[in-house]
Amino acid sequence: MRNSRLMPASGRRRSSATWLALAYGALVVYASLYPFWPWRWPPSMPLEGMIGLPWPHYWSSFDVDTNLLGYLPLGLLMLAAALRSGLGLGVSLSLALLLPPTLSFGMESLQYFLPGRVPSLGDWLLNSLGAWIGCALGLLLHFLGGLERWHGWRERWFMPHSAGALALLALWPVGLLFPVPVPLGLGQWLPTLRATLGELLEDTPWALYAPDVDGSVAPSLPAGLEALAITLGLLAPCLLALSVLRPGLRRLLLIGAVIVVGASVTTLSTALNFGPQHAWAWRTDTTVPGLVAGTALALVAAMFSRRACAALGLIVLTALIALVSLAPADPYLAQSLQAWEQGRFINLYGLARWVGWTWPFVSLAWLLAQVTRREV
Repeated sequence: MRNSRLMPASGRRRSSATWLALAYGALVVYASLYPFWPWRWPPSMPLEGMIGLPWPHYWSSFDVDTNLLGYLPLGLLMLAAALRSGLGLGVSLSLALLLPPTLSFGMESLQYFLPGRVPSLGDWLLNSLGAWIGCALGLLLHFLGGLERWHGWRERWFMPHSAGALALLALWPVGLLFPVPVPLGLGQWLPTLRATLGELLEDTPWALYAPDVDGSVAPSLPAGLEALAITLGLLAPCLLALSVLRPGLRRLLLIGAVIVVGASVTTLSTALNFGPQHAWAWRTDTTVPGLVAGTALALVAAMFSRRACAALGLIVLTALIALVSLAPADPYLAQSLQAWEQGRFINLYGLARWVGWTWPFVSLAWLLAQVTRREV
């Protein structure tokens, strides 16, 4: 039976589609409710007036495309996750058809309480249609054997219990979309935390203990430390992948894929934020040595055991977080975002920033769990 082949071999295993569906659902919630404040009761609107959704007064091609395409991956991932969890085709199809429209209706209804958002029946219909298209594509893949081939490929390439690592590897490029202090340098949360604490403690008796943020631009990292941060930024996802990847030539192929994805997304991020003419501005005198060193160390690590790669990943991620916390924030970021986003991509950039902040810490937790497992 096809469904039985899609079932996990152990009740404790999880499909990467499950984690990706949860992560994408969180993305949908984030994009639907951003900026999350101020919450208020809609003026002059009774409770019964919020039961339904109003028809939009105007349409734009951007709104149509984003609402339709935004929910398409959710429908596909939900169907794949349900099938890989061992549920029958009927139950899986019902969940994939019903849950995304329910989520969309809840998000649209909550937008009544956010002045900056406009609930819309049209958005809900487009979201539902997009999810159903994704579900139909997933169903087509299922009948053509695409999900089975993915399952077989994953079994040949990756060890059991690798779903969390695969989901983190899929989210790594998302974190790179937001401008980082150095290329591939995720995890810079300290400057924002300092600024936030300063604002919270302003005009309070504890203001003397607030971090001193005078608005001046901190000096950049020395060239050697910047190159080291780039090396660690490339090495971290490679070690994460090697901690779940089976031995063989596939290790070299995946290291190459990480390098290509990292360079491509960094170029895309630079082009989106600073203009296409500056797409390659991230390549500096320190970038190339950092990438070369990271590639060389990843190739050496490919000869190590998975447990050793996981342990090295803990060290690399800790050092990366420490280094990027010392790097200054980009002083041109606010100006570039105003020039290029024009209000349309703020949700995506806000999400990418949170992914960039948290990715190293979540990866640390996952690698620590792998190192402490009895079998890796």
